[in-house]
Amino acid sequence: MRRGGSIARQALMVRVGRRSTDTGRAATATRAEVLHIGSDSVRTLTIPAPGAPVDVSVAGPDPAPASIPLLPGERTMSRRASFALVNACTLASLGLGLLAIFLAMDGQVRIAAACLVACVIFDGLDGALARKLGVASPFGAQMDSLADMCSFGLAAPVVVYASLADEVPPAAAAIATVLVAGCAAIRLARFNVSPKDGRFFCGVPTTMAAAVLALTVLIGLPLPGMVLLGGVTLLAFAMVSSFPYAKLARLMKLPPWLFLLPIVGVLIDARMTFVLIVATYLVSGPILWMRAKRV
Repeated sequence: MRRGGSIARQALMVRVGRRSTDTGRAATATRAEVLHIGSDSVRTLTIPAPGAPVDVSVAGPDPAPASIPLLPGERTMSRRASFALVNACTLASLGLGLLAIFLAMDGQVRIAAACLVACVIFDGLDGALARKLGVASPFGAQMDSLADMCSFGLAAPVVVYASLADEVPPAAAAIATVLVAGCAAIRLARFNVSPKDGRFFCGVPTTMAAAVLALTVLIGLPLPGMVLLGGVTLLAFAMVSSFPYAKLARLMKLPPWLFLLPIVGVLIDARMTFVLIVATYLVSGPILWMRAKRV
């Protein structure tokens, strides 16, 4: 031991092997291992049987993992500005979702529903801008998923609960809205890890489900509370179903005359036309699933 500003401690361990057997044969494996433990490294000296080479290995601290850039590709000012714009849309959706919660707690349910509709618009805008400006990134995808969970998985159920609290038993409304939040989380997690299909969604998208819920509150459907509660529950299960639902780009390829029907329906009764459109879309998933099974 040496005296000084600090006392260094060293640990010495010597291990001598014994005669061992390997598949029925006697083999002598005498070796000495010396471990020298210093401040930041471990040295191992292995001395095998006479005539064998000496193996000295040094193990130091693990290297730090390489950081992943938030914006892949060139980091020009133009691309950085575009990247910031896209993420600003995502954060706007998140902020509007929080505002919807505050308004629903204050009793302003329809204004809260309008905020959710704005969330849906910003959610679609950030993805479209990211693809058009060429700044799509894994970071942006994760940001979008987290914002969707806050706005559509939490804010939408809160707004629906506030709108149904006076029409149905609060416990029933709470169970239905908690179911929406849980199914939204499952739907988003499954979307993040599943291969993407350019034609169909697997289950109703969380954004579309939130849009339906928000418009239902905003326009005030003239339906009994328990019927609305059943529709909320059905929509929650539709999010986690395996039924294929057509994407908007595929719907736009339908014959033009089909789009005249909802336009005429809106002129006659906008509320019931909305109900029929939502019901038709929900039923289309099981129909497409059964057709695929037959093929």
